[in-house]
Amino acid sequence: MTAAASPRSASPTSLTTRLLAPDLARGAMLLFIAVANAPWYLWGVDKSVIASHPAEGSPADLVAQTIAIIAIDGRSYPMFAFLFGYGIVQLYRRQAEAGVSHADARRLLRRRHLWMIVFGFVHALLLWYGDIVGAYGLAGLVICWLFLDRRDAVLRTTAIVLVSLLGVFAVFSAVGGALTALFLPSGASDAGALVIPNPNGEPSYLLSMVLRLSFWAVLTPATAFLGLVVPAAILLAFLAARHSVLEDPAAHRRLLQRTAIIGITVGWGTGAILAAQNLGLFGFTRDLDFAFVGLHTLGGLFGGLGYVAAFTLLAARLSTRPAGPGAIGRALQATGKRSLTSYLAQSVLFAPVLCAWGLGLGDDLSSWSVALYAVGVWLVTVVFAVILERAHTRGPAEWMLRKLTYP
Repeated sequence: MTAAASPRSASPTSLTTRLLAPDLARGAMLLFIAVANAPWYLWGVDKSVIASHPAEGSPADLVAQTIAIIAIDGRSYPMFAFLFGYGIVQLYRRQAEAGVSHADARRLLRRRHLWMIVFGFVHALLLWYGDIVGAYGLAGLVICWLFLDRRDAVLRTTAIVLVSLLGVFAVFSAVGGALTALFLPSGASDAGALVIPNPNGEPSYLLSMVLRLSFWAVLTPATAFLGLVVPAAILLAFLAARHSVLEDPAAHRRLLQRTAIIGITVGWGTGAILAAQNLGLFGFTRDLDFAFVGLHTLGGLFGGLGYVAAFTLLAARLSTRPAGPGAIGRALQATGKRSLTSYLAQSVLFAPVLCAWGLGLGDDLSSWSVALYAVGVWLVTVVFAVILERAHTRGPAEWMLRKLTYP
């Protein structure tokens, strides 16, 4: 078949032919996304720079914060970035196998990523300024343009450089914190600090829309590129997808085992350091929290990759069972198949209940109670996904994105 006669695009993957590992990981990690986002809806309280956790709290609050900082905060979105990048290569490969030209396949990816940015814009406009869909779309748009057809050596070298830069940032932020502690009096760095309005604490919905879009316009490119985590995760995913690591875990068991052990150990270890600072165990003031952010960010990339490897190994084991993944595994898989719908549904259940323009409960809850609410929100999305799975129906957001992407 010639390129001129090739179809414009191949059909999207059906609900019954998807890999278990990515969907299982997405379904479970959406719980982490909910717990990580929940503290940002708490308004009317003093916040630390550590994932916007309240600076004060009860013992139960501190327990919830410690668990979140060690295992959840900054560990979820790198995992989703990796799976997003892995899916890009799968889609690109599927188009090639269907006889679609490289130009048309790239055009399909470009259209998909542009629509993801639109989804993120609408999400931020209506509900949540911390949207991640637009950031992934922007990152995919640029990274596919630059790296999609590059050799493995180029991808590997670029990923190493990005991870190294994250390490340098971690060192410099720690050194900066140490110098601040040595040469500035306690609390001096807070003097004259700019007070940034919290969009979730704005009682006017129209004004909150303006604030959310302002935040989103800054956070989206910062998340997509400046943090370096998302590009690094996507490039590593390109490499993994080219070698079918998730499709054939048996052939890559040692790699997956090492990645799971090292990744989670580094992720939780760096998180524990930041959690200790949050608890005041180092004796540093809260205005020195920034010194630990670089280390926490680097650990987030390691932790996210470790989670991907761990869920891939789990999926491989579940797939060999006569009964399959079981009821819980199937529920998580159903949620992962509809991860975009489930992610957006979290904002539908968060914002109107917690924001000042809605019921305003974000002024009444604390770290532990809003984490409990986040778990409930996630459970609601799991139930909804299971209902759709039994009806053999895609999530509405997935349906719309595919409708807009595929001609």
